[in-house]
Amino acid sequence: MRNLFVATLTLALFLTGCGSGTDKQAQDRLQLLADRYAIEQIEVNWHKASSTKDIDLMMSLWADDATATLGGQTYTGKDQIRDFFTTQAAPFQPGNDWVSDTPAYKIRVTVDGDKGTLYFECHYVDVVTEKVVAVVSADQDVARINGRWLITRLVSATPELQP
Repeated sequence: MRNLFVATLTLALFLTGCGSGTDKQAQDRLQLLADRYAIEQIEVNWHKASSTKDIDLMMSLWADDATATLGGQTYTGKDQIRDFFTTQAAPFQPGNDWVSDTPAYKIRVTVDGDKGTLYFECHYVDVVTEKVVAVVSADQDVARINGRWLITRLVSATPELQP
């Protein structure tokens, strides 16, 4: 996926450079591609963080005043969200050796200026048994804050596992 994005971005930059440089539509399309890619990296890093129990990486995805509704409880701000992940989130618990993944077709991204949305499902697989042990969805609002795309609001649920 990353190689496809880099190739597309390179082609878009090349084609933009071949013109007069004033093609606003081409520049807007390029910005949209870059924003979509940056938002998708939230999902990539979420799964890397939860698979490796890297709480600092997980927290780098959140805006300072973000809210997260997880298991029916709403947490506000990075301190409360961090506390949830370190004390309650199953993937971060010492006894669980889980790998987290999202099927690519279950990712949805929208962009509208400096705001957007991101939806994905986390399929947690126990490394020892190689069985799916949990499936959780994350429906998020994201925003570009100081040049970075961050989660501002997340609502989690348990979706039905479907192909």
